[in-house]
Amino acid sequence: MFTGIVEELGEVAAVQWGAGQTSAVLSLRGPLATSGVAHGASVAVNGVCLTVTSWSGDTFDVDVMAETLHRSSLGALSVGDRVNLERAMPAGGRFGGHIVQGHVDGTGTIAARTPGEKWEVVRVTLPAALSRYVVEKGSITVDGVSLTVSGVGEGWFEVSLIPTTLSATTLGGASIGDLVNLEVDVIAKYVERLLSPTVDEGAASLPPASGPGEGNE
Repeated sequence: MFTGIVEELGEVAAVQWGAGQTSAVLSLRGPLATSGVAHGASVAVNGVCLTVTSWSGDTFDVDVMAETLHRSSLGALSVGDRVNLERAMPAGGRFGGHIVQGHVDGTGTIAARTPGEKWEVVRVTLPAALSRYVVEKGSITVDGVSLTVSGVGEGWFEVSLIPTTLSATTLGGASIGDLVNLEVDVIAKYVERLLSPTVDEGAASLPPASGPGEGNE
């Protein structure tokens, strides 16, 4: 699990495409991400949870499968691109953002940027299927960054970026038209699922719970 608090700006060191570009191996440079790294460790790359397969020095490799390429913007990465990196949160870590799984729900597009005195308002368009999960003052993850929704409209939402976010993440340099990875609040998805009539029907078909002394062997 992650919290959406980006630890460092990494860099794409190499991209190796598989057959038909249906998979890829990304080599990413990130001194902090590789400190104390272990085989199988999880790192969020622009909000996508990926598994470390190998590393050397300050560079580590991750495999990206077809589903991830389809759901996210990682397929558009090139050598030299900057990426947001966050290591998985340890059990005793500080919870600075919100619950982020690293399971991208889809991509949005930077539609507008409005500079303010000490902040910048960024408008992002999103797929209609994700709009119902986005509410004003709620949480959303944009390219791995935990943000508070400051405005919502038909097919779009806005976030207000403080100077730290602008300088410490890729969002500071994102241009109008750029794709960004979106992960909506997982709590909203669970609530929707629990309120769905199909859940009640499925629950009704479950066998009765065992009574005292009737546990399975």
